[in-house]
Amino acid sequence: MDRQECLSTPAASEEGMEATAFTTEELVINMGPQHPSTHGVLRLVLTLDGELVVECVPHIGYLHSSLEKICERRTYVQIVPFTDRFDYLAALANNFCYVRAVEKLMGVEVPRRCEYLRVLLAELQRIVSHLVWLGTFGLDLGAITLFLWCFREREVLLDLFEATTGQRLLYNYMRIGGLRNDLPPGFIEKAREFLGYFPDRLAEYDQLFTNNRIFRARVDGVGFLPRKRAIEYAITGPMARGSGIDVDLRKTDPYSVYPELEFEVPVFEAEDCLARYMVRMEEIRQSRKLALQCLDALDKMAGEPYQAKVPKTIKPPAGEVYERTESPRGELGCYLLSDGSDTPARFHWRAPSFANLQALPIMARGGLVADIVAVLGSIDIVLGDVDR
Repeated sequence: MDRQECLSTPAASEEGMEATAFTTEELVINMGPQHPSTHGVLRLVLTLDGELVVECVPHIGYLHSSLEKICERRTYVQIVPFTDRFDYLAALANNFCYVRAVEKLMGVEVPRRCEYLRVLLAELQRIVSHLVWLGTFGLDLGAITLFLWCFREREVLLDLFEATTGQRLLYNYMRIGGLRNDLPPGFIEKAREFLGYFPDRLAEYDQLFTNNRIFRARVDGVGFLPRKRAIEYAITGPMARGSGIDVDLRKTDPYSVYPELEFEVPVFEAEDCLARYMVRMEEIRQSRKLALQCLDALDKMAGEPYQAKVPKTIKPPAGEVYERTESPRGELGCYLLSDGSDTPARFHWRAPSFANLQALPIMARGGLVADIVAVLGSIDIVLGDVDR
């Protein structure tokens, strides 16, 4: 049948034209667990109505390592390197939380110089973690240059970590009662040099990315996480502060020497991907400010001890403790139950990535399938922190 015959048929004529309902079927697809933008072995089951996301269900467990149970079969000293493996992009933050939990259980007070060293390294680790997030977030959205720039700055800090701990990713550096060793010669000077020119690099990031209208179109008004739902799901860290929740354990439940340091907690109320981005960018600047204050304090403490005297065999008294710190991804908690032996009777890790990932279905529902990458990237998950 040619075109003219088609037009002359009763079905195509105005007299015979009838309204027909156009129906579509929902499509269920898998995103991951090999998709590069899931940043690990995460599988998302997406139910789509055309380009709209009807439902998003995260499937985890592909990286399950049984580390909590493994730690219950190790001595308190042997557990330290295992904590590196939870959030492997912020290993020093994990060390910090764990050793504080054991010290709290034992009633050990560490030297003040050690506290400043720990906070210095924790804040430099926060900068490193956020640089990885920023670079990969930009890469997910097509900004290759930003990825290269962020990893350029990250390399400088990793060199400092390597000079101090001997490692570039999993450090096994903090010890119950203190640190494994002191800072190497030249660390403070090199750290000051980096922190001195770092603001200029951040200004370059803003010029390239923050003020880019293409980037703004991808994240502004995308991935809403209402404040009420964030509270219901126990969301913490930059995700919570991007939804207007003014909670940062360094301020609301201060520990170590944070009460002696000046810094601000960035909070944005837009509840979208852009707000979470702005929170982390400002946190990088605040971590730089904290690191500089620690360096100033350490200049006055040269020669002071960095390790308290603790028994060679750690046997905390029977009891339980829960210690929490502010990791780059939110509230990091360590629960220990001691029966008086040299191994914990119960070890539990409160991982912020696990709790924060719960909010993905809320943020993705009703949006475009193309926005899933931006929404997931704005959470900043680490799969080792999710599965454990």
